[in-house]
Amino acid sequence: MKSREQEYKEIFIAEALEYFDALNRHISNLEKTPDDDQILAEIFRLLHNLKANAKAIGYLPISDLAHKLETAFELVRKHELTFSNEVATVLFDGIDLLGELLSNVDDPNYKILDESLFHNLDILAENGATKDLSEATKVQKLNARNLTLSDLIYIQIKKLDHLLNLVGELIIDRDRIISLSKDLNSEDLKAVSSHLYRITEEIQFSVMDARLVNVGTLFNKFPRIVRDIAQAEQKEIQLEIIGQDIQIDRNILQIITDSLLHLVRNAISHGVEKTADRLKKNKPRQGTLTLSAQSDRDNVLIKLSDDGRGIDIPAVKKAIVARKSLTADLVDDLHENEVLSYLFEPGFSMAKEVTEFSGRGVGLDVVKNAIDSIGGRIQVTSEKDKGTTFTLHLPTSIAVKGALLFEVEEGYYAILLMHTDSVVSIDKDELHEVGNMLVANIKNETIPVIYLREFLNSNDAHMNLGSKDRLNGTVQNIIIIVYNNRRLGLIVDKLYRQQDIVIKPLNKPLDNIEIYGGVTLLGTGKVCLVLDVPAITRYFISKK
Repeated sequence: MKSREQEYKEIFIAEALEYFDALNRHISNLEKTPDDDQILAEIFRLLHNLKANAKAIGYLPISDLAHKLETAFELVRKHELTFSNEVATVLFDGIDLLGELLSNVDDPNYKILDESLFHNLDILAENGATKDLSEATKVQKLNARNLTLSDLIYIQIKKLDHLLNLVGELIIDRDRIISLSKDLNSEDLKAVSSHLYRITEEIQFSVMDARLVNVGTLFNKFPRIVRDIAQAEQKEIQLEIIGQDIQIDRNILQIITDSLLHLVRNAISHGVEKTADRLKKNKPRQGTLTLSAQSDRDNVLIKLSDDGRGIDIPAVKKAIVARKSLTADLVDDLHENEVLSYLFEPGFSMAKEVTEFSGRGVGLDVVKNAIDSIGGRIQVTSEKDKGTTFTLHLPTSIAVKGALLFEVEEGYYAILLMHTDSVVSIDKDELHEVGNMLVANIKNETIPVIYLREFLNSNDAHMNLGSKDRLNGTVQNIIIIVYNNRRLGLIVDKLYRQQDIVIKPLNKPLDNIEIYGGVTLLGTGKVCLVLDVPAITRYFISKK
C-alpha cells in the first residue's frame, strides 16, 4: 500500500508535468501575440499553482524557480517588461529547467547543470523597467532533454465501474469453470482453472486497488465544517481525526459523505453541551468530537464519537410510545440497543427545536438508508453524560462481497457477512414459543428466531412462526443476523461456507419481493438468492 506522502508526490508530479507542457505551449503562443492578456493570465495562474504545490510538498528548488518565473511574467503582465526575443529566451530556459527539476525529483545526486539561469532571471526582475539584458549570461542548453509522459493518467470513475462489473462477470464464469473441472475430473482442466483463478484474483484486486482512496480525502473537510457549526451553535468543540490513511472504495466514500455530515451536525447540535453546562458537570469546557477510521478484516469501520450528554433513553422510550410505534408495556421490555434502533425510523426526532443544522428528524433515517444501499450497517452506543458513538460498518468494495451460503428446502441462499453476527446450533428444546414468535437465549440475550423455511414458503395468512411443531430434526442451525442494533435468528436447513459473491439485480417480477437483495450464480451453476437483511428486519418490526 502506498504511503500518503508517496501518493501526494505522484499526484504533484502528474499535475506539474501537465503544467510544464501547458507553459511551453502558452509561451510559444505569447511570442506570436505578446499582448494577449488571457494567455498571460493563464501562464501566471499555472506558475502560481506550481509554486504553491511544490512548496507544500517540500520541493523548494521547483518552488523557488516558479517564483522567479512568476515574478518575470508579473512584470510582463504589468507592461514593465517587454516580451522580446531576449526575454523569451531567458524564460524558455527557465521553463526547460523546471522540466529538468521535475524529471529528477527522485535523484538525490542531481545537480543543476547551469546556475547562471537564476542570475538571468534576477536581472529580469531587477532591470525589467530598463530592459537591459546585457549582463545576462548565455545558459548552457539542456540538449539531452527527452520527451516524457506522466506515469499517471486520469480515469473517469464510470470507466472503473464498468471494468469492475466485467470483473464480476469473470468471477462468476471462473467459479463455473472450476466446478466443471472437478465434475469432469480432468487434470488439464484443473490446471487451467487454477491458473484462471490466480489471474482473476489479481485482476480483481488490481481493479479494486485502483478505486481506493484515503478516507482522509473526506475527513480533512471536517475541521472547517466543525468550526463553522460550533461557532453558529455557540459551542467550543475540538475535532480529533484518526486513521486518515485507511483506504476505501471511492464510490462508498462518496455515498457516505452526506451521512457523515448529518452525524457531525447532530453531534454538535444535540450531543455536545454548551460550555456552561459542561462546567456544571465538571467536564472540560471544550467538547471533543473524534472521527476515526480503521480496517476490520474485509471491512472499514468509521466511528464518530462525542463526549457530550449522551442519548436520553427514557425520553426515547416516551417518544416511541407517543408515536404509537409500541405500547408502553412493550417499550419497557426493550433492550437498550433496541430502544436506540428507533432513532433510525423515518421522521423520528428527539430534537426539541429545529436549528439551521439539525432537528428535522430526517438525518438518521437518511444515514441508515445510505449505509443500507452499499451493504453496510450502522450501530450506535450511548452513555448518559459520557457521550455517543456511531459506528459505520462499511465494505471496502461495492462489487464483490463476502457472504455466508446456506440451504433452505433445497434452495440456495446467501447472507452478507456484514450482517452476520454468529452461527450457533441449539437443541429444539432450547427454543421457546412466545406469542407468534420463537425466542432463544443465546449468549445471555433473548433473541427472536425465525424458521426460514416457513417464512420463505408461506403467505402471511398461513404463516405460523410461533410453533416448534413445524421444525425438522432436533438440532437447529441458526444464523444470527444483526442490523440497526437488533439481532434476529434464522433457522436454516444446511450451512455451507463463506464465499465472495457478485450480486446481480433480480429480474421482474422477483425484483418486487423486498426480502431479496439480489441474486448470484454459484460455481455449480445453481442460482443463489441473496437475502436482504434490512428488509427482513423491517418486516418483523412492522409485525410487532
